[in-house]
Amino acid sequence: MNTKWLRKWGNPLFELCMIIAALITFIPIYYLIVTTFKTPDQATLFPLSLPTTFNFGNYAEAWSTMQYPRVFMNTLIVTVLSVLGIVLFSSMAAYALARRNHAFNRFLFYFFLAGMMVPFQMGLVNLYKLINALGLMDHLAAVTVVNIGTGSIIAIFLFHSFFLSSVPIELEEAAFIDGCSVFKTFWLIAFPLLKPVIATVVILSTLNVWNDFMNPLLFLQSRENNVILLEVFRNVGQFSVDWTSLFPMLLMGVAPLMIFYLAMQKYIIKGVAAGALKG
Repeated sequence: MNTKWLRKWGNPLFELCMIIAALITFIPIYYLIVTTFKTPDQATLFPLSLPTTFNFGNYAEAWSTMQYPRVFMNTLIVTVLSVLGIVLFSSMAAYALARRNHAFNRFLFYFFLAGMMVPFQMGLVNLYKLINALGLMDHLAAVTVVNIGTGSIIAIFLFHSFFLSSVPIELEEAAFIDGCSVFKTFWLIAFPLLKPVIATVVILSTLNVWNDFMNPLLFLQSRENNVILLEVFRNVGQFSVDWTSLFPMLLMGVAPLMIFYLAMQKYIIKGVAAGALKG
């Protein structure tokens, strides 16, 4: 009897629980969106109600206050250069570590893997001193260099696994026989075969770099070099917060990332599936 009842009603009850959980998860997003169209009084008195009139003035004010074109361009520059550096340096490092079966290379690979177990915050003081000594303080290059260094660890692991599991070494041996150098073999033979894992690395790195708050907070002081999250943070008051002004800034900050995520969604699923099968 119990088995029949579970077989009949188990799946519908499970689906109902999932729908309720999804609705609960959606409440903060709903609150965020509807608040952007309200006046401060409406947001305080009726926080979860729909706005009586859609006030787009909050978005115009946020665009002007946070100087959106400037901070968007700064964020885009940091993200593009960081992701490009992570892909190039990590793929080259992983190629050398995967194809040179030497004790020192194995030590280097495990050394990189150990970096995933050390909290990034432990090295902040020394990192700050290093960036200051290099004269990169308050420059977008400082954030870019740090992002490349921190993002390369997981990227090297992904590229290394892909080289060993999915790139036949016979192709490279044939290229060597035809007279290709190591550099040409990598760029002309091996690198084009890395498209699936490159897509995964690009997506993961873009999400991490765009949402990074700690590095810009440490290394960027002037407002001219602010990125989106820093500019949003600087508009939060010490004792009070105007949510109807802050929430449009948050939405405008994540909107490019949401568009990127939707455009790359199929590659994200393919990349995760490939990593699960071949990692």
